Amino acid sequence: MAQTKVTVPFVMSSKGKKKIVSLTAYDYPSAFLADGAGVDIVLVGDSLSNVILGYKSTIPVTMEEMLHHTKAVRRGVERALLVADMPFLSFHISLEETIRNAGRFFKEGGAEAIKVEGGKKRIEIIKALVDREMPVMGHLGLLPQSIHKLGGYKVLKEDEINEEAFLEEALSLEEAGIFALVLECVPQKISKKITDALKIPTIGIGSGPFCDGQILVFHDLLGFFPKAKKYKFVREYAKVGKIILKALKKYKKDVEEGSFPSQEEAF
Repeated sequence: MAQTKVTVPFVMSSKGKKKIVSLTAYDYPSAFLADGAGVDIVLVGDSLSNVILGYKSTIPVTMEEMLHHTKAVRRGVERALLVADMPFLSFHISLEETIRNAGRFFKEGGAEAIKVEGGKKRIEIIKALVDREMPVMGHLGLLPQSIHKLGGYKVLKEDEINEEAFLEEALSLEEAGIFALVLECVPQKISKKITDALKIPTIGIGSGPFCDGQILVFHDLLGFFPKAKKYKFVREYAKVGKIILKALKKYKKDVEEGSFPSQEEAF
């Protein structure tokens, strides 16, 4: 199913035909590399709050910060579908403000779709956005924007989830018009049932192998932070943090010892 440009219809038609490869990106270099690797979806996640801005949760990141980084990612992406996260309080106050904020991601940020966290309570919002020609990706399971209500980043066990209610939420989001659904830290037995029941693709993160696609955080996949807690669902394909730290220490040593710059590196 090779295609020059990944679009929303292409993502939807991929269900059952190919696994959808997704990755977060927050700036031009990471977007350029992700796109060059051929990933299908690049998400400017509100995880920007944690990974780039250093906050403890996704709650503090603002619309302006998300837009700033979406613009940068846009410049690095050519093939992949660019999706932007609606941050906390950008879609919670009024429908009018939600539509305006979402529209800014398209008009100013260059996004081709947006992602909204939550289930049935987001139905009205999703319908309004889809009616205005704004493609929406849904998000169920662990909801980082709800950590204060949940009491932290809690992964529910299979017997703690009402499967029937969870499926109903997913089907409601599909009916409202989402083109894909992120399932975060959902037990694989349940994520398989959701995937099998939906006509749209599911994108898993910590939700097992049965989803229609997978997404990981750019910096987690590459092992950027050597001392950071590694989540069970993260596979580190490299440990670039250690490589970068080693290089920086060598640079420091060379400067202090006077071996950098050399005569060959001077004008």
